[in-house]
Amino acid sequence: MVKLSNSKNQIQIVKNFEALISSKFQGDLNAMCWNRTLEGDFSEIINKFTINRNITEVNVAQLLTLQLSKKGQIAREIIINDLKLLKKHGASPIINIIKNYDRDDSFPFFPTDVYSFHVDRSPIPTETFLCTYYGTPSEIIENSKATQKILIPEIREELKKLYDGSENGFEEFLTEYFFDLHYQAKPNAQPINLGNCNLWKLAVDHPESNVLPCIHRAPKENTGENRLLLIC
Repeated sequence: MVKLSNSKNQIQIVKNFEALISSKFQGDLNAMCWNRTLEGDFSEIINKFTINRNITEVNVAQLLTLQLSKKGQIAREIIINDLKLLKKHGASPIINIIKNYDRDDSFPFFPTDVYSFHVDRSPIPTETFLCTYYGTPSEIIENSKATQKILIPEIREELKKLYDGSENGFEEFLTEYFFDLHYQAKPNAQPINLGNCNLWKLAVDHPESNVLPCIHRAPKENTGENRLLLIC
């Protein structure tokens, strides 16, 4: 089960997919979880693929060709059903096997890769859905426990050194290069582990949103262990 700790106002636990889709974000609530304990061997699915890239996208046709044990078949059925549910809802989910994401070392003082706490942004109303079937799960953090990096004085000064333009255009520069999407955890903040097999819905920054976007990050992977992730 997901441990809410001090985040009861941020997270809502639901019992099924219908509730996950129909429940609305409001107030401090910007993360919803269909909390699940699933049978099936998801690691078997990973092991059936030859992984030559950091991220390998897996489609339904490929899944259906796999020769699997009974537990592997159960895992496959769960994944395919999740894809069907989300597509019926109008989402575009993908399944990735992840060795690791690319690191961003362009600006050592300000990495903008997915290992950094960040929010998602969209020009249209939408939500982020994700589920880590196997491997280290993603993390979220309460908005009150993080600071937007562009508001941290020493980081802001370094960003101004990168910017070559008028003072009036600085904020636009921060948005154009996505610096404004990234956050730094406050001292003693406790990230919330999203757990394996749970299907999450996270609030996104979009023009019609009435809640703060959910701050999240990809985890540091365990050595030699690939992740199996649904995301859209």
